[in-house]
Amino acid sequence: MQKPHDKHHETTIVKRGGGKHAHDDHGGAWKVAFADFCLALMCLFLVLWLMAARNTESLQQILTQADGNKTDQGKGVMPEQVGGPRGSLIERFPMPRTGNSDVQGKEEQSTQQNPQQAPSKVAYETRDDLAQLAKALQQMSQDAGLKSNLQSVITPYGLRVMLHDTDKQGMFVRGSAIPTGKFQSLMRKMGPLFARMKNQMLIVGHTDSLQYQDTSHAAFSNWNLSSNRAMSARAQLLAGSMPADSVLQVVGMADRAPLDKKHATAGVNRRIELLILTSNQASAVASMFGMPGNTESIAPQVEAEMPDTSELKRLREQMLPGGR
Repeated sequence: MQKPHDKHHETTIVKRGGGKHAHDDHGGAWKVAFADFCLALMCLFLVLWLMAARNTESLQQILTQADGNKTDQGKGVMPEQVGGPRGSLIERFPMPRTGNSDVQGKEEQSTQQNPQQAPSKVAYETRDDLAQLAKALQQMSQDAGLKSNLQSVITPYGLRVMLHDTDKQGMFVRGSAIPTGKFQSLMRKMGPLFARMKNQMLIVGHTDSLQYQDTSHAAFSNWNLSSNRAMSARAQLLAGSMPADSVLQVVGMADRAPLDKKHATAGVNRRIELLILTSNQASAVASMFGMPGNTESIAPQVEAEMPDTSELKRLREQMLPGGR
């Protein structure tokens, strides 16, 4: 006899579907793709940062004014970049702050109030004086490792100093007005020497005969390059404490006056010349571009400058015995 509570139990088995779903194709692949994207983006930012760091010196040269001072120097501000995108992650380098600018200003003010404290300046007028100056410049070039890059010639109008390229050492980065390290150091060391002289100078830039690919009239040419290099040399001299009024003229001559005419592309033709003028020659050059002195009208709207009688007398006494 079967007991009442004994019942036949049925077993229920739940089977969950193991079918394939649409999202199973992706799995974790999106994580790998996202990681690759982040890595590529980080590499891009690193390359951009390295490029910006490499061009720091070039940017400083471009932002250097003609007198050797930086734009907004001492204010600690960033140079404005017109048209640049906001929120750029490329590092912007601030303009360097000169810590001794206030000290220099106080020294200049003190010198003006007490002229006796100003160092006495030397005038190089005679051949012996110019030879002494040439010897000092030659020693500087030797100490800078540029002995073969400097030549000096004493002329009737002053000392002609030629700083030129050689096969081993160039004065500037090829095709640009950025000075090389040794040349920049030499020019700045020359600054204090020129600061102690009364003479004025001409700074002339020269290039070789190699031309740029674009030869149109408005394109960048050797005329621009030679002028920019002369201005760059002036900026380095001023950075070395040479006063601005020591420079009478800055000019570029492109490839019109080569030293090696047989080899127009020779390194010696790429040069910067410093023409240290005597006082008489400096006055003559300045008078060529200044207001005419004693003039006489020879036709309507045409005047001729009359020669200085005292100067003519002096020249006559030098060239003819007895001044006849």
